[in-house]
Amino acid sequence: MDPAIVSFVIIASIIGASLGTFTGLMPGIHVNTLASIMLVSYPVMESALSGLVNQEYVSILVCCCIMSASVVHSFVDFVPSVFIGAPDAEDAVSILPGHRMVLQGRGMAAVRSAAIGSLVGCSVAIVLSIPLQYVMLNGAEEVMDRLTPLVLIVASSILVLNEGKKGNLIWGAVCFVLSGAIGMMCMFMPIPSNGILGEGTLMFPMLTGLFGIPVLIEAASGNGIPPQKDDEHDPVGMIPGIKGVVTGCIAGWFPGITSTVGASMSACFMPENRPERFISTVASVGTVTSVLSLVTLSVSGSGRSGSAIVIGEIMGDGLMGFMSEGFLMLLMATAAASVLGYGLTIWSGRMMSSLVSRIDERMMNRAVIVLLLALVVATTGFSGLLILAGAIAVGFIPNACGTGRTVLCGCLILPVLLPM
Repeated sequence: MDPAIVSFVIIASIIGASLGTFTGLMPGIHVNTLASIMLVSYPVMESALSGLVNQEYVSILVCCCIMSASVVHSFVDFVPSVFIGAPDAEDAVSILPGHRMVLQGRGMAAVRSAAIGSLVGCSVAIVLSIPLQYVMLNGAEEVMDRLTPLVLIVASSILVLNEGKKGNLIWGAVCFVLSGAIGMMCMFMPIPSNGILGEGTLMFPMLTGLFGIPVLIEAASGNGIPPQKDDEHDPVGMIPGIKGVVTGCIAGWFPGITSTVGASMSACFMPENRPERFISTVASVGTVTSVLSLVTLSVSGSGRSGSAIVIGEIMGDGLMGFMSEGFLMLLMATAAASVLGYGLTIWSGRMMSSLVSRIDERMMNRAVIVLLLALVVATTGFSGLLILAGAIAVGFIPNACGTGRTVLCGCLILPVLLPM
């Protein structure tokens, strides 16, 4: 491969990492939104880059930037989730253990756990990408497609039956169905989602209502956030990240099995008594899913995420086939992004932890709730506000009835399962 092209890939990865850090730290702004903007802006970028590199590499470099942003976003987005309470689908269920660690003064241990899990997951996923691509291209794709409904049913059963072990089977099922109903509304009903900033996604108010604001309100009676300590040691090791790879391989192919669902399933079979290990597994699954979306795209031509769909739109058939040049260059950008993402996660965690310890917890929670309400209105309008209200009502049920929040993942599973 031409060294000059490798240099451009690294530069594109650095630019993408900067963009992914911004989307990861800003509640309500997802990397998929960034990818959509880059798709619309592609003709302008193509014109600007055509004088620097051969035309055949322009689309690859733009996609390297998008892929890097997606990977770094999957690293960094844990930081606002744990310190602010604004969740993505990838790490919504990790808010509660992460927030508990913040209240113990161990917020940086939670951040380091997430960063290590993401780094391990990304590294192993890159190594597995080519063997998985080969297997999928040689018959496994059709088998996996036929298994999708079964996998979703098994996932749903595991999440609900796990509550039965705690004596909360009925309420667990109720939470699963109610959250699933909200998910169906957001994904299939013609609900307008135009806000002041344009058309947003109703996933944001749904996830914020189910996983974010209830946690903030329930924590409002606390005694404040203590100073955050950072001993700069690895709090978890590699094992939780490797566990996340196993689940991430499932989440990377089957629609509806997000990292939150996958980590919750793995916790049922391989329970973690330490919150930092669970956080590391969740982070690993999210990053593995981002990486393996490339494999899915190169095999089936269909994306499992907004970023993957945009990459497919821009590159077309240039990504298809076994070990194509475009595929290998995107893996290179992913590797660079994983290293950058680890450092940026630690940096942003230190910045956030130094800020929250100086602010009264109740005042901060109220301010964050107001901020989230404003973001919902700005990105999804009045309809988003109604979805948020319904989701908050359902989001309070687990704490009131003694169930875990993992059953609220029905909001992501049922919309995929029922139309099949």
